[in-house]
Amino acid sequence: MFTFLLTVALLGMLGLIGSLILYFTSKRFHVDEDPRIDEICSLLPGANCGGCGFKGCRDFATRCVKQENVDGLFCPVSGQDGMSAIAAVLGVKAKAHARKVAVLKCAGSCQARPAIHEYMGVRSCAVMDSTGVGTTGCSFGCLGCGDCVAVCQFGALSMNPETGLPEIDSAKCTACGACVAECPRHLIELRPAGKNDRRVWVACSSRDKGAVARKVCSASCIGCGKCSRECPCGAIEVKDNLAYINPALCSACGKCVEVCPTKAIHATFSINLNSAES
Repeated sequence: MFTFLLTVALLGMLGLIGSLILYFTSKRFHVDEDPRIDEICSLLPGANCGGCGFKGCRDFATRCVKQENVDGLFCPVSGQDGMSAIAAVLGVKAKAHARKVAVLKCAGSCQARPAIHEYMGVRSCAVMDSTGVGTTGCSFGCLGCGDCVAVCQFGALSMNPETGLPEIDSAKCTACGACVAECPRHLIELRPAGKNDRRVWVACSSRDKGAVARKVCSASCIGCGKCSRECPCGAIEVKDNLAYINPALCSACGKCVEVCPTKAIHATFSINLNSAES
C-alpha cells in the first residue's frame, strides 16, 4: 500500500513539475499575434488553395499585416472586392488587379485527334506523362484523365465525355492556379478575363512541324504565321512552330480567329469583323 501511494505521489509531483515547466516556457516564448490576422482570415475563403503564392489563407493574412501595403498581394478567390475589404482592415488602398480565368491550350478532341493506342494503366495524366505513353499520336496534347478536374475546389472544371477534354466554367473559375500546377503537360494557362469577357488564345501546345502536327490532330496549330501577319496589334508571335497570343497586346478583334486555317485559335465571342472591337 505504501509503495502504491509513493508511486502516485511521485507521478503527481512529476506531472506538477512538467506543468510548471510548460507554463513558464509558454510565458517565456509567448508571441503576441496581431488581432488583424484573425480579422483578415475571416474575410478569406479558407480554401488554402495556394493561388496567392503562400501556404494557405492564414499565411497570406500574416503577410498582409506585416507589409506597409497590399500592392504585391492578391487572393484570386476573394477577387478585387475581397482585397478591398482586406485593405480597409489595414487602413490602406487595394491595387486594382485584372480578373483572370483559366484556358485550355488544347483542342484535340476525340474527333480531331483519334486514339491510336489503348491505355490500360492507372487513369492519371501524371502517370501517363511520366511513363511517356498516351492514346493518341500527339505528345503535347491533353491526356484526358481529369487530374485538373480532381484538384479544382470550385467546380469550375469538368470532363466532356464527347470531346474527351476538360471544360472550364469561367463563371466559377477563381484563377487559383491549382489546375495549372497539376497539368503535367502545362496545357492550362491563366489569362486576363478581358473586357466584356472577350478572350482569344491559341488552343494548341504542339511544337511539331505543321505537317506532322496536322497528321495527328486536325485542330493543331501548324505555325503558318497567317495569324501573326493579320494581327493589327503585333500581339502574336510564332515560335517553335507554335503561335502564341500576348494578352497584354491583344485587342480581341478576332481577325486571327478568322484567318486560322485549322481553327486552332479560340475566342469567347462570335466573330463579326465588321463590328469587332479594335
